[in-house]
Amino acid sequence: MQASVLTDRSPSFALLRWYDSNARVLPWRSPPGAAPPDPYRVWLSEVMLQQTTVAAVQPYFARFVERWPSVAALAAADEADVMAAWAGLGYYSRARNLIACARVVARDGAFPDHEAGLRALPGLGAYTAAAVAAIAFDRPAVVVDANVERVVARLFAIAEPSPASRPAIRAATATITPSVRPGDFAQAMMDLGATVCTARNPRCLLCPLRPMCRAQAQGVAETLPAKLAKKAKPHRTGHAWWIERDGAVWLVRRPDKGMLGGMRALPDDGWTARADGHAQPPFAGIWRKGGVVRHSFTHFDFDLQLMLCEGPEMVHLSAGEYWPIEAMESAGLPTVFAKAARLALAQR
Repeated sequence: MQASVLTDRSPSFALLRWYDSNARVLPWRSPPGAAPPDPYRVWLSEVMLQQTTVAAVQPYFARFVERWPSVAALAAADEADVMAAWAGLGYYSRARNLIACARVVARDGAFPDHEAGLRALPGLGAYTAAAVAAIAFDRPAVVVDANVERVVARLFAIAEPSPASRPAIRAATATITPSVRPGDFAQAMMDLGATVCTARNPRCLLCPLRPMCRAQAQGVAETLPAKLAKKAKPHRTGHAWWIERDGAVWLVRRPDKGMLGGMRALPDDGWTARADGHAQPPFAGIWRKGGVVRHSFTHFDFDLQLMLCEGPEMVHLSAGEYWPIEAMESAGLPTVFAKAARLALAQR
């Protein structure tokens, strides 16, 4: 890319000056102007932050780096342990890609220090590769997340609705990305979007880019970026079976591919994002309804009917394990099944 020149009249200059005094303090960052942080911490945080808030990510990040302080440590970890530690963050394909990427990097000895090499790693899309290149290696990469998209759409008054506007937003971002301090610039754009140029009620009077912002001058800042109306989510239903015996509950491992792949879970009736479950219990018995868990996934809303049964001593169950109820928190259940477990335990 052709990086912009940093002058005292450029947006990048104004933004970096603002960032030097207003940068958020985050555990995966270096202070403004300091040497770049450990690429492992940058990469881990960026993967966790995909479609997830900073507030939600911070405790997970702290636990991960305490347990696996380096990419080599994460690469050597048991996959089930990593998946369990990820439970609750959602978008579980990220965790599977995290393990695969860590093993490639550990095998090669280090993270690639450029965008193309990072892009070739498992699970790193264009945004994550650019973010790691800029923040960890100070490369002048074009970093565009949702916050940056909003800032740039307003700065340049790009009125075309998303996602059609994304190529224009990326091109505009490239024109203001400096060759000096590109990592700080990328994080400054993120911070500006998160704290000042917010989706609702933007704080334009506090914005360092206000004198240059076309949307603010036109009085349309809060209307941008424009988005097409969302389609209504489909609604799915399914059943989960609570099979308890001797203070333990039967858990299964979900298939590696598909929703919540590789995670421990209660047995269910085969529901998917495209179809309801078949409501057939895993064995004949006396089942009673234990309540409904409502959960919203990215592409559909879901009602999970919990069914309770005291499992017979000799019942034949498919591959799985009895997990001690007193240790349920360590099972690493995905959120929807953790909700179901709490509902079952409340009725014991």
